[in-house]
Amino acid sequence: MTVSVRRESFDSVQQGWEDLLPRCATDTIFTTPWWQKTWWDNFGADRKTLILSASCDDGLFGIAPLMADGDTLTFWGDHDLSDYFDFIVPESRAQDFYPAICEHIADMEWQTLDLPSIPSGSPTLEHLPKLCDERGWHVSVEQEETTPKATLPKTWDDFLAGLRKKDRHELRRKLRRLERETAHRQYAADTATLDSSALSDSMEEFFELLKASREDKKAFLTAEREKFFIDIARECAARDIFRLYFLEVDGARVAACICFDYGGDYLLYNSGYDPAYSRLSVGLINKALSVKTAIEEERRVFDFLKGNERYKYNLGGHDDPVYHLVARRG
Repeated sequence: MTVSVRRESFDSVQQGWEDLLPRCATDTIFTTPWWQKTWWDNFGADRKTLILSASCDDGLFGIAPLMADGDTLTFWGDHDLSDYFDFIVPESRAQDFYPAICEHIADMEWQTLDLPSIPSGSPTLEHLPKLCDERGWHVSVEQEETTPKATLPKTWDDFLAGLRKKDRHELRRKLRRLERETAHRQYAADTATLDSSALSDSMEEFFELLKASREDKKAFLTAEREKFFIDIARECAARDIFRLYFLEVDGARVAACICFDYGGDYLLYNSGYDPAYSRLSVGLINKALSVKTAIEEERRVFDFLKGNERYKYNLGGHDDPVYHLVARRG
C-alpha cells in the first residue's frame, strides 16, 4: 500500500478531520478542528502552520495538526488552554500513519519535536517513540500531569455512596448547611443567544469570579485569553455543548464553572467563586451540583481535566495521566 503525505491548509482538511475524529482514540473537544482553529485565530500569528495529511487509495486516514515555532515542531495549541493533544488517526491505521509521518518530517528542518499532553490511551505513545529511536533521535516520554476523572453511576445517591466516607460526609454536611442558611439555586446560563447582552454579562461575571478566586487565576486571565474564552464559548454554544453553571446565594452569583458536554462526557474547563462566601464552600458545591447534572443527563464520565487540586479527589476523581513526548535530533 502506498501512503501519500502532503501539506494541507485548514480549509482543505477540515471536513476530513471532522469525519475521522469520532474513530480516534483521542476524540476530545480539544482535538476538534474548530477548537484548534479558534486557538489559531487568537494566538497563531507568530507560528507557521504545518498540517499534514496521510492518505492512500481508500482516502484520507490521518492528520498531523502541527505547527513550527522557531526550530520546534509541536501541536497546534497551548497547554494552558487545551488539556489534550494528539494526532488525528484511528488506531486501526496507526501502523500506516506514524511511519509515513516520521519519514516526511525527517526531511524537514527542525531540531525538536515537542508533543505535550498526550492521553494515556493514545497510539502515539505506542508507535512514535520507537520510530524516532530508529532514526537516531533522542526520545523521552514523561508523565506531564494527571487528569482526575470520575466514572458516573446511574444516580446521585449511587455517586455519593461511591465517595470515600469522609468526603461523602463532608459534601452532605456542606449541602445541608447551604440549604439551611441560604436561599440558593444552581442554574445554567442561557447559551442559545450567546451574542445577547444577558450572555455577555454572564461571561463577564464568570471572569470576575475566576479572577477573585485565586491570584494565579487573576494573572492567567489576560485580555487575550478572555477573548479566546468568549470565542470558544460561541463555537461550543453553536453546537449545544457549552454549559456555564452559576450558583446563586440570596440573589447573588457567588460561584461559576464552565463545563463542556462532549462525546458522552462532561469536562470541567474552569471555575471561580467569591471568597466572601468561602465559609459556605460555594466553589465545591457548584462543581458537585454540576456532577449531579451530568449524572441526571446520563453522561459516562466527569473529567476534571489537568491538575491535582484536592476537590477533584473529594468528588470522586481518579488519576489518568497525560504524557509529554519530546524527540531531539542529535
